[in-house]
This record gives sequence, structure tokens and C-alpha cells, in this order.
Amino acid sequence: MPALRPHVPPPGVSNRWRSVLFVPGNRPELAAKAPRSGPDLVVLDLEDAVPAAAKDAARALVDESAAALAGTVPVAVRVNPPGTPWFVDDAAALPPGLDAVVVPKLDSPSAVEEVADALAGRPVVAGIETVRGVADAREVLRGPVVACYFGAEDYVADLGGVRTDTNDEVASARAWVAMAARLAGVAALDIVTLSFGDGERFRREAAEARALGYVGKLCIHPAQVVLANEAFRPSADEVDWARRLLAAFRGSGGTAVGFEGLMVDEVVAARARAILDGAGVDGADGDGSGESR
Repeated sequence: MPALRPHVPPPGVSNRWRSVLFVPGNRPELAAKAPRSGPDLVVLDLEDAVPAAAKDAARALVDESAAALAGTVPVAVRVNPPGTPWFVDDAAALPPGLDAVVVPKLDSPSAVEEVADALAGRPVVAGIETVRGVADAREVLRGPVVACYFGAEDYVADLGGVRTDTNDEVASARAWVAMAARLAGVAALDIVTLSFGDGERFRREAAEARALGYVGKLCIHPAQVVLANEAFRPSADEVDWARRLLAAFRGSGGTAVGFEGLMVDEVVAARARAILDGAGVDGADGDGSGESR
């Protein structure tokens, strides 16, 4: 098999997945309601959310749910991991027209090759959620992978550690996955917040994630979707600051210039352009008066 090369996600696709809502694959009534909260991506889950005895039946339900959701919201399916008794059948039964296939617990180049063969070129969201997967993330995030997520719960379980509300025990792994994703040119999605009724914790974690370079967050409840969309969308103040900074930088002819107490060079200008891009705003290279897309 030819060497797998990094895949840069197309603009406006995986790098715009701020809110990724997981729905149990065997609960079509929940899938039907998923678009109401406005997620950027709905994931019909065949893995953790479905007990072993229900996995075969869930495949047919996922096919029906994906067809029903087509055209209303981007849809992906999370299959069971390679090496489990269900992966091959999950891959063979995937509905057409999916925006991506989510593959959990990817932790080696050989597993990525197996997935690439089984999925025949479909874009993959890789779950980085084992100790080996984190350690070797740069080798895993290639080939058909267009995005990844860090699975803190599985990672800590594999590590033999203790999960805490502070996230201190996953801080280095969380940062490393974001760095590996950046080097691979793929989008990184942040950890699940299991306490779905704790909005303050979700907001705190989302702010931490955005600072680390994550572009979105996994959601397990519709109430988390609006929080994710807000957290990963640059604020009006940020957009205004970015526009004014870029106007000043262009006015200097692209040389370093002082702006509101900052020394602005190309690195700082690039950060401002990223803010406008993240907000879906044109004008990053125009006259600073861009319009929303």
C-alpha cells in the first residue's frame, strides 16, 4: 500500500465543526431531534452508546437516521474500533453520503491503513484516546484523517490514572494532541464534558481548548451545543480588534507596527486573520470592512 500522506481538511468543513453532537445509533427518535439544537455535525454512534447485544440492529437504524437527516445537518457515523468483532460489519454497512466516519481508539499507522482500506477513501475523524494513540499521534493523524478528537476518559482509564474535574491529569496529553493535529494539518476536537448539566464547567473547558488550538468540542447533550458554538466563535470584540489590527498592519506596508500597545508583525497579523476566518468573516486581506459569509 502506498505511504499515507497528511490530509489537509477543506476550508469550511472539519475546521468549522465547533459543536459535534453524539447520538446513540439505536435511538432514531433522538437522532430525529438532533438538528434542533444547531450542531455543526451529528454523529450517530455505534460504539460506546450502543450495548454489544444491540450493535447489529443499530446498523440498520443508523442507515435510516442518516437518510432522514440528509440535507438538514452534516452527519457522521462512529464505528467500533478496528480489531473489535464489529468493525468490519460497521464499515460495510455505512450509509452513503456521510460527511465523515468517526473511528475511535486509533493508535498506530497499521490501524490507519486498515481503516483506509475498509472505508475506501471516506474522510475519517480519528479518536486519540489511548496512551499509545497520544504518544504516537503524529503517526496516526495522516492518510484519510481530516480531524481528530482527544478522548480523556478512555485515555485516563488506559493510563491507570484518576479522572478529576481539574483536567490536570490530562493537561499534557490534551496539549500534545492539539499540537500533533496542527502539525498534521487536521482539525482537533476537545474532550467530552460528562456532567452535561454543568454549563460553567463546559464553558471553562471550551475556553481552555480554544486557547490550546482546538476548533470545537464533543457534545453528549443538545444543551451543550449552543455553549460550544458560542465558545468557538470569535466574539464581536475579537472580530473588531482583528479588523483594526490588520488595517494598521496593511497601512504599514506589512512592516512591524505599533498597535494598541502591541508590536504587530506577520505572526500577530496571522492570528488576526485566523480570528476573522473562525468568525466566517471576509475582509482579512481587504480593507478591513469585511462582511459575514
